[in-house]
Amino acid sequence: MSESENTSADDAAPVRTPLPQRGPMGRGPMGGGGAPVEKAMNFGPSLKRLMGRLRPEWFQVISVTILAAIGVVFSVLGPKLLGQGTNIIFEGVVSAQLPAGTTKAEALEQLRSSGQGQLADMLAPMNLTPGQGIDFAALGSVLLGVAVLYLLASVFMWLQAFVLNGSVQRTIYRLRQDIEVKLNALPLRYFDKMQRGELLSRVTNDIDNVSQSLQQTLSQALTSILTVIGVMVMMFTISPLLALVALVTIPLTVLVTVVIGKRSQKLFVAQWKHTGELNARIEETFTGHSLVKLFGRRRETNDEFTAKNEELYGASFGAQFVSGIIMPAMMFIGNLVYVAIAVLGGLMVAGGQMSLGDVQAFIQYSRQFTQPLSQLGSMANLLQSGVASAERVFQLLDAEEQSPDAVRPYSTEPVSTERGSAELATAERGGAGVARSASANGVSGRLVFDDVSFRYEPDKPLIEHVNLVAEPGHTIAIVGPTGAGKTTLVNLIMRFYELDSGRITLDGTDIATMTRAELRGRMGMVLQDTWLFGGTIRENIAYGRPGATEEEILSAAQATYVDRFVHALPDGYDTVLDDEAGNISAGEKQLITIARAFLAQPSVLILDEATSSVDTRTELLVQKAMSALRSDRTSFVIAHRLSTIRDADLIVVMEDGQIVEQGNHAELLRLGGAYHRLYNAQFEAPALEGEESPA
Repeated sequence: MSESENTSADDAAPVRTPLPQRGPMGRGPMGGGGAPVEKAMNFGPSLKRLMGRLRPEWFQVISVTILAAIGVVFSVLGPKLLGQGTNIIFEGVVSAQLPAGTTKAEALEQLRSSGQGQLADMLAPMNLTPGQGIDFAALGSVLLGVAVLYLLASVFMWLQAFVLNGSVQRTIYRLRQDIEVKLNALPLRYFDKMQRGELLSRVTNDIDNVSQSLQQTLSQALTSILTVIGVMVMMFTISPLLALVALVTIPLTVLVTVVIGKRSQKLFVAQWKHTGELNARIEETFTGHSLVKLFGRRRETNDEFTAKNEELYGASFGAQFVSGIIMPAMMFIGNLVYVAIAVLGGLMVAGGQMSLGDVQAFIQYSRQFTQPLSQLGSMANLLQSGVASAERVFQLLDAEEQSPDAVRPYSTEPVSTERGSAELATAERGGAGVARSASANGVSGRLVFDDVSFRYEPDKPLIEHVNLVAEPGHTIAIVGPTGAGKTTLVNLIMRFYELDSGRITLDGTDIATMTRAELRGRMGMVLQDTWLFGGTIRENIAYGRPGATEEEILSAAQATYVDRFVHALPDGYDTVLDDEAGNISAGEKQLITIARAFLAQPSVLILDEATSSVDTRTELLVQKAMSALRSDRTSFVIAHRLSTIRDADLIVVMEDGQIVEQGNHAELLRLGGAYHRLYNAQFEAPALEGEESPA
């Protein structure tokens, strides 16, 4: 689009934000405002939709599952092998205390004959060799095996985390791409109701939180679930009775997680809602920081910030506190089961039903069993926080988009970007270059408003039944009081908003049948609120037409008098502008945006108070450049200073969304109507009511 910056809507639309907004969206409905927070989705559908975004990574997800399963297998075999090592040590110690030269059966019979039958029953299942000590060779082999198992488990867990990290980051990458595409497809009506800070919070904080939640919960959840399954299998192979005791943990864990999770989910939704509101307040306050100081509103601003901060603190504290109860509850349940297993296991060892190593292994398994359950419970707060952020992102993705372009859009011959600098500049007369004729595009630029009506709000009329003809090469000035619908009128030409009724034609073609890109590619726009991005002055000018040559850029700069002040800067055209463009004046910013539009060479030109930020002397120079730029072009000029539009071919006077007068400067003055009153109001000093003449 060959406009110098994004549009702003008219003052007629309601402005909801109390502090001034910065940038191209600073007026009218685009000035920002508090958006009503939609009701959050249910946790289940939102989680399912979030997991669905991993579908393109199905192969990696399967690989992660396989790697995690292998790692868990190696990990759960460790305690069983350690139990064998414990048996080797215990059996060696006991064997050393038995009389040498006897058999195991003789030693046990001696114990029973001496009244130690219970001890004999406990030693019966063991592999004893009386008179021998610990078999350190066997013990060393067991410990080496355990070390290898845990090393392999770590390697496979690392591989699983590596693959999963790539999958999650690619998923978030695609999500950010979808958000970017969505933002470009949303109508301006959406931004009318959404504070910029709130919108930024959704596309930055919330997406980052989703990324963090997926990264941490997926890996931990998968490992925890597989560990629970693997440990359960090992426990049943050791002792089915003790395994059933351990299974009591599962229903208790699920019950606690569900009960606490329902309460914390609402608090997490509120937490991220208040985060967005606080970001909006901060962005708004610091954007208008100078005005806050100027009007002495620092105390009120601090009070509002404190109130929002306290709301966020309350929601965040509540969410973390309630969800934080899950982990201690899980630990308490795990400790109860641990005690039960230790008591029952000790009794079974004493009765000879289990070996000491098996009890030790089972106790380790009980810890491995309850730990992942506790981790799953503790992950609930992180998962709920991530799903709450995902809901806010999905609300943005589900927002209604602007109407699609026509299936068979209108098309004109594309404008060549390989024009030479000679087409831009001629011998200067007063410094202004002559612009290329619009007829080179093969179009004349005739615009017709045919019974056009439009409303921002259905119950608040704004523009009603407007009829207007803009002839090719003519300059149409639009004047009227604030809120009359002037900027809204030109926004309709750009299709920033769709008509409620009527139609607008360009060279006989309804603009609704053209693609927005085609339509806006034939138009240029310079706004009162300048927009420059972080980059060099040369890059900002070249933004009007990608692919422009250096000569064309310099010609546009010279024609719009940018060249005059650029040479006073240390780096000339390579001077880097920051995001605020604070290293140049307001008038210089405006000249750069005008040069940008000059370089674009549009067929239809829209100037919305484009010279309001320049001084009187510079304004005269810019007016000359604008006259050359408007040559052979249909131009719409919105102006409050009526002295600047005396030479317009047609002056349109608007009041309350209606065109009340049309004509040239002389004709409208002779009518003595609305234009006459506006014109005189700018040159007649108002008399104070009750003011007496000097004696």
